[in-house]
This record gives sequence, structure tokens and C-alpha cells, in this order.
Amino acid sequence: MARVKRGVTAHAKHKKTIDAAKGYQGRRKNTIRTAKAAVDKAMQYSYRDRKNKKRTFRALWIQRVNAAVREFGLTYSRFIDGLGKAGIEIDRKVLSEMAIHEPAAFKAVVEKVKSVLPAAA
Repeated sequence: MARVKRGVTAHAKHKKTIDAAKGYQGRRKNTIRTAKAAVDKAMQYSYRDRKNKKRTFRALWIQRVNAAVREFGLTYSRFIDGLGKAGIEIDRKVLSEMAIHEPAAFKAVVEKVKSVLPAAA
């Protein structure tokens, strides 16, 4: 039986890891053991932070919408409650963009929400 040499496969796997470690400093970029550990950790961070990015942006949108509706005498929570009661299904990202770039359209939405909400006592 012929001898199987696995150097090509191992080299390809190592090359993939070393390429992913491009830009790292010290031995992390060119020694396979440390590069593999660094790349694995980097992948964990990137997975985690893709989730955190969504959280952070949602918080930003909420702050923007809150600031925008306060100009019309509402709070964020009452505004969101009014959106539900009015049957308006616009997500926070779009509301935030509307408040910044389309103030007239945002004002129309706020007026619609105000008409549905009971008058403040």
C-alpha cells in the first residue's frame, strides 16, 4: 500500500488560519499555535458583538424617537403605546430615520397617535 502524505492538507489548513490572522502583532500572526488561538478568540468576539451591535442600535433609535416625540408633548412609552392602539406598524429604526430626515411625515404620525390617545389628565 502506498504511503499517504498529508502535508498538503495540513499546509492548507494552516494557511487559512494564518491568513485570518493577518494584521495581528507578534507571533500571533505567523505561528500556527498562537495564530489559531487568536483567530478562534476573534471569531468569538465577532459573534458576540454582532448581537451587541443590534442592542446598541436599538437603544440609539429609542433615544432618537424619544427626543423627537418630546417636542410634541409626548413621552416615548406613551408614543409607542399610541402606535399600537392606532394600528401603525413602523419599527423603531424607520421612526428614527423619519424623525431625522422626514420631519413632516413624522409629525403626521405623531398627530395620528395623539388622536388615538386619551387626553392627558
